[in-house]
Amino acid sequence: TTNRIGYDDIIKATNDFDIRYCIGTGGYGSVYRAQLPNGKVIALKKLHHLETEELAFVKCFKNEVQILSNIRHRNIVKLYGFCLHNRDMFLVYEYMERGSLFSVLRIDEEAIEIGWTQQVNTVQAVAHALSYLHHDCTPPIVHRDISSNNILLNSKLEAAIRDFGTARLLYPDSSNQTVVAGTLGYVAPELAYTMVVTEKCDAYCFGVVALETIMGKHPTELLSSLTSPSTLSMKLIDILDPRLPLPTNPVVVGKLVLVAKMAFACLHSRPKSRPTMLNVSQEFLSSKKAMATPLRSISLEQLHHA
Repeated sequence: TTNRIGYDDIIKATNDFDIRYCIGTGGYGSVYRAQLPNGKVIALKKLHHLETEELAFVKCFKNEVQILSNIRHRNIVKLYGFCLHNRDMFLVYEYMERGSLFSVLRIDEEAIEIGWTQQVNTVQAVAHALSYLHHDCTPPIVHRDISSNNILLNSKLEAAIRDFGTARLLYPDSSNQTVVAGTLGYVAPELAYTMVVTEKCDAYCFGVVALETIMGKHPTELLSSLTSPSTLSMKLIDILDPRLPLPTNPVVVGKLVLVAKMAFACLHSRPKSRPTMLNVSQEFLSSKKAMATPLRSISLEQLHHA
């Protein structure tokens, strides 16, 4: 069940929304780091003022919060509860100490600290979370905005996705047809000509994030020339994060190659040709084998056709 959290507790915990507690702002509102009276540290999302105070909207908000708070998965940021006060709406989430994958990848020391094994674990965590949303939730939940900014890491560097459902929370009556979906650089190409969001849009975003994680930067140029002969002739080591020494452990190499292979499969221009996230998740779970082929000899073409 959803916890309804007292407005007074929120005011106290954030010292009346003192800017010092604000850890981020976005299109939907501001996020504060706060400590509740019971000692629990939380992330508090304050949604922007609504122009409407319709009871129907508030009811939809509560229903959606109910759905989201029933979601239990180690790789999805936990929603603890909510607060409605006058025209303000708040969502209360678990606090993830290390912040977003986006910011971690852009700070050299942090990227190096994470290393290959943790990068692979992060990609796998996202795959498992999406598989859960698409295949274990009824009705299936499409995230719509998977990006490195929406993947958070805790103090143990375990990854969890956030911010799914915010679009659903704000537009609960919208169909799968959407005008706003996703973050620039992660949006599936078919959304340019069809407005229908499906699970395969999430799969495409996953492909982008998987490449971004092992490359250490957004794969902008690679995405624009995925099937060109010059790209296909490149070696996998040419695109791996140059800040990290090449892995020598055959098991780590095997996992890294699998991440790249899954990424390219998910980036297929035809949605139907992309694997389901259940397929991807199962591939990661069943893969234990060490890589026999030397890393240096693996080309992107081999991964494309694997």
